[in-house]
Amino acid sequence: MRAVILSLVCAVLAGCAAPGSGPSPRMDRGFTLSGLAKSDIDKVSEIHHHHLFQSLRRLTLKLYRRNPAEWRKRGLASAEAAVADLFDRDHRWRLEALNYRHGAEAIQIALTPDYPGDRVQAFVTGLVSMVQKALGERGEFYMFDKVDPQRVYNAARNVEVAAWKLGQARDALGQVLLLSNEMEPVANLSFEREFGRQIGLLDALADVHAERDGRTLTRVIQNAATAVFLPL
Repeated sequence: MRAVILSLVCAVLAGCAAPGSGPSPRMDRGFTLSGLAKSDIDKVSEIHHHHLFQSLRRLTLKLYRRNPAEWRKRGLASAEAAVADLFDRDHRWRLEALNYRHGAEAIQIALTPDYPGDRVQAFVTGLVSMVQKALGERGEFYMFDKVDPQRVYNAARNVEVAAWKLGQARDALGQVLLLSNEMEPVANLSFEREFGRQIGLLDALADVHAERDGRTLTRVIQNAATAVFLPL
């Protein structure tokens, strides 16, 4: 009977695993119809998903504030407007400005010295689309959905690689393409903290889903200088 009820709930919701550009807006606590189709792990996953996107938005705003020339390339009014343009539209992180490229390709575009477009837009599109792909492009999580813990683990390693590449990418004159962390004149490691937060959330999610499925993760140790993006 419980399975029948849950199946009916999913049918009413018109498909449990509806794709999205990010987490669906969180409802007030209490009873909801959709809550009947969510396990405790699904609810934990959604909390982690929301925290991930809060961190990704903060990172994007920091990048735009440190690199205002990037949002000005698109004629936007402010760094905040540029963040809203990226995160508040349902584009599945396939942007016309990038010829619909995403993931590692978008990050490589962002860190190409002769790229004339908005580097922050490209970098964040690559980063967030990798996170979303690892989580099945979902906006919500339901008990009939499956999250591949290895993909989530790989996404955490890819965030590490993206953070390293961001700090290393330079133009022909040796200038950093996108300003982020700095030690002088005043230490600013807030970017590193956001990347670390994202990595920690993804690693925790990978462990939760691996434990649920009885799976063992294939753990990877990469040398920063030769690190490559892992498949998702």
